[in-house]
Order: sequence, then C-alpha cells, then structure tokens
Amino acid sequence: MKKVLLAINFDEGLYNFRRELLESLLAAGYEVHIAVPAGEYRGRLQQMGCIFHDTALNRRGTNPLQEIILLRTYSGILDTVRPDVVMTYTIKPNVYMGILCGHKKIPYLTTITGLGTAVEGSGLLQRLTRRLYKTALKRAAIVFFQNEANKKIFENMGAALGRHRMLPGSGVNLRHFTCQPFPEGDTVGFLFISRIMEEKGIGQYMDAAEAVCKNHPETRFRILGFLEEDYKERERFERLQREGIIAFIGSVEDVIPYIRDSQCTVHPSYYPEGMSNVCLESAACGRAVITTDRPGCRETVQDGKSGFLVREKDSKDLISKIEQFLSLSLEARMEMGKAGRRYMEKRFDRDLVTARYLEAVDEITGRKDGGDENELI
Repeated sequence: MKKVLLAINFDEGLYNFRRELLESLLAAGYEVHIAVPAGEYRGRLQQMGCIFHDTALNRRGTNPLQEIILLRTYSGILDTVRPDVVMTYTIKPNVYMGILCGHKKIPYLTTITGLGTAVEGSGLLQRLTRRLYKTALKRAAIVFFQNEANKKIFENMGAALGRHRMLPGSGVNLRHFTCQPFPEGDTVGFLFISRIMEEKGIGQYMDAAEAVCKNHPETRFRILGFLEEDYKERERFERLQREGIIAFIGSVEDVIPYIRDSQCTVHPSYYPEGMSNVCLESAACGRAVITTDRPGCRETVQDGKSGFLVREKDSKDLISKIEQFLSLSLEARMEMGKAGRRYMEKRFDRDLVTARYLEAVDEITGRKDGGDENELI
C-alpha cells in the first residue's frame, strides 16, 4: 500500500479545509499519515482512518532549540513511515519537511497557502525565510499556489521554476456551505470572521461599525473568532462591546448560522492570504462580501456584482462601501449574494481542488500521468 504523509501546523485547519482530500486519499487506497500538533481534532482525524503523528510545532516561535526539536521530529517520522510522497502546507512544514525530503530523496509536493508575515516584507526574518524556502523547494515535485501574486514572488526568487501549478485556494465544500435563506426585517447584519489581530483588518471594521451605526441604527456588527492575546486595541474592542456597537461572539465550530443571520460578510484583511476561506464560505452561503483589493481576497469577489473591493487599511473606503451596500434594495442585496454563490460554483468547488491534488499524488506515485497544469487557473 502506497503511503502519503501530510504535514501542517494546525489540526483544525487540516480537518476543516482538507478533510475531503484525506477522505479521497483513503478511498483511493492510500495509507494516510498526518504530522500535526495534537489538538481537539485529533480524534476526528483518527476516526477517519488517518495515522496521527504528534509534532511539537510553535507556529510563531523562533526559539532555535524548539526548531531543532521539530526538525528531528520530522526526520524521525520520515524514517519511520517511509512515505511514497509527502504533502506539506504552511511555512514551517513547507520549509523543514522540504529540506528533509530533498535530503532523503523522498518525493514531495508543497502548497503555498499564503506568504504570512514571516515571508512578506524586507526584514532579516523575511529574507532568511525566503532563502530557506528556496532551498526547501529545490527538489519539490510540484509547488501549488493559491494566487498569481504569490506565484510571481516565487518565480522572481527562482524557486522551483517549471514545477508551479495553480489552485483556487482550498476551495469550498458547496454541499456543506449551501445557499442560505436571506434574512429579512429591519435589522441589517454585518459579520467579521477571523482571528482578532491587526492584520485581519479588525481596526477598520471597528472604525466602520462606529461610523455606520451613527447614521444607520438598524445595523448590527458581529465578530466571530479567537481574540489574540497580544492584540493591541483590546481596550477599544471591549469598550465598543459595552456600547453595543459591536457584538463579539468568540470562536464557534459552525459559522453557518451566523452567516445565515447576516446580509454581508466584511473581511478587510491586509494579512498575506493565500485565498480567503472566510470569503469563499460566505459567498457559497449566498452572502455579499466586502473585502480588500489585495491578493488572496480580490479573487473571491466580482467587484460590484457579488460584493465590493476596498483599499487596504482604508477605513473611509470601507465605510463608503458598507453605506453603498445599505443603499441597495433588499432584492439587490439578495441578488449580490446569489451572484457570489454562482461564482463559487464556477470557480471554487472543493471537489475540483481535491481531484487536482489526487491527480498530483497519483502522478508522483506512478499511478497515472499528470493533467493539464492550467486546468484550474
């Protein structure tokens, strides 16, 4: 039996965004191993039939001792499992597993799920990470990108040239995220879904909530997500909750009821996204999306048709687009959401993404020839 090893930094992300891939690999007869820090989704992944390998990975850590331990852990897993192909996601698995697989001559394919703050920029850490990335991708069989801007950066780095392929992000499960009934009534709900951190645009969202609520008291601004411990505007965040301008729900396992209860999702992120799952899932549910005109976000919206694009870090532009949405009739808002759903069906069906990954694994393991690399662009 052929063995596939997936390495990623977060078990929740693996389960929520790549569960269909795991199911397809298992159904195709592969023995599936996963190297990921143990979390609350460990049991679910094991129940699916995946073989779990706990890895002590600190996503933001830069402690050299911790990084050496992670490298040794990955090396031990590779030596024990002896996989026929390794699939990696997120920066540390991409870099460390890539270097190790190249050294051990194990075929591997890498997915660039966004650059992250450790890559985007010109500081010492960013320059070092880019250099490590170039080394890690030197022997990669395939490198998948989720947006053209990220692909261009790696092309300019001279990393894995000729082995680049495109995917529309992780795609969205259209059977799970179905088109939801549109809320009627006097209240117009806006929704922010993300970790509460500066780069996700929470500051701009709060600016918009304060300004819009003054002229439109019928509006409601909800927030879903984990509040980062080092978030700098915590005092303001808590004050706006007390004043009733924003409503913080916290982290939830199922976002669909909250999307159903809103008319528009607002995602003013300027974080280096690969492809925003928040935007994909909201549009799949038939909701308009207002998001940033930057890579990883702009691809998810047909500006003026399924939502609006705004300039990054520009609260005034965001307020203007929210007010433009409010000026639409109920029927026009509903049609904007329906247009988003059609766009997801046309471009972002997760079944297409899963099939593309399975083709790549079959190609590397010798089960069949690869397909057209531009098939999903």
